[in-house]
Amino acid sequence: MADDAFTEHRPLLFTIAYEMLGSAADAEDVLQESYLRWREVDQATVGHARAYLVRTVTRQALNHLRAVRARREEYVGPWLPEPIRTQPDVGEDVVLAESVSMAMMLVLETLSPTERAVFVLHDVFGYTHGEIAAAVGKAEGTVRQIAHRARGHVHARRRRFEPDSAATGEIVERFLRSAANGDVQALMDLLAPDVVVISDGGGKAVAARRPVTGRDDVARFVLGVYGTSATTARVEPALYNGMPAARFLTGDALDWLVAFEIRDGRITGLYGMRNPDKLDRADVVRPLDRGPLGRGGRQTWRP
Repeated sequence: MADDAFTEHRPLLFTIAYEMLGSAADAEDVLQESYLRWREVDQATVGHARAYLVRTVTRQALNHLRAVRARREEYVGPWLPEPIRTQPDVGEDVVLAESVSMAMMLVLETLSPTERAVFVLHDVFGYTHGEIAAAVGKAEGTVRQIAHRARGHVHARRRRFEPDSAATGEIVERFLRSAANGDVQALMDLLAPDVVVISDGGGKAVAARRPVTGRDDVARFVLGVYGTSATTARVEPALYNGMPAARFLTGDALDWLVAFEIRDGRITGLYGMRNPDKLDRADVVRPLDRGPLGRGGRQTWRP
């Protein structure tokens, strides 16, 4: 019974942990710790398994996030969330797709651990302030204040999100073709004036140490990358973090991947992952779920 309940809610639990941590590896660690705690509980005393597990995962993720923040401050070069390969149907839930997008995950990274937990649980997953208070160990009034502060911070920095679609996929195909052909004008036509490239090598692979911004500089950067390495790789379309992406492989090895942020028919962001530690699990397709509350339902939180 314990295994069945945990398996049933695993996509929801992973999604919460990943959105709080920005790392699939750390999220899996949190799920393992939570599972071990769940196995030790007398199931007869648990009135609502999902609520109990969400609260346990939230507390474990908060502890983990506080422990890793110092590590991220010492990270070499720009830091990006660990990319997760998502299923095509993730775009059917726009809130879910946006919440795991690279742009939103980077905004969440600027929140304090408690702010991040409160925002994710309330604005993404639909839990009430009272329910969240029980999960994070704060008074309900305090949680309301944290939620208000976090929401203002996020809304001031979020970029308008467009989920993956046939149109965005076509733009990515044209971009890759233009870059491979060295067609500068065609490339420039696809880039927004304020486009930005963020590359994460983690000090373990060659990557730009600072973001590259602006259409001209980004076009030159992309053509330079293609001129030195991309032409020798096999390119596959994919979906990562609810965004259209391209995988660059040498043989069967994934060398790097790029996720594309697209708005109004133009590419506004390119997120390049080259850190081999974050690419190790990039082939795993991750089923995500916001649960019945996040999908608009309403159930009582009774652990």
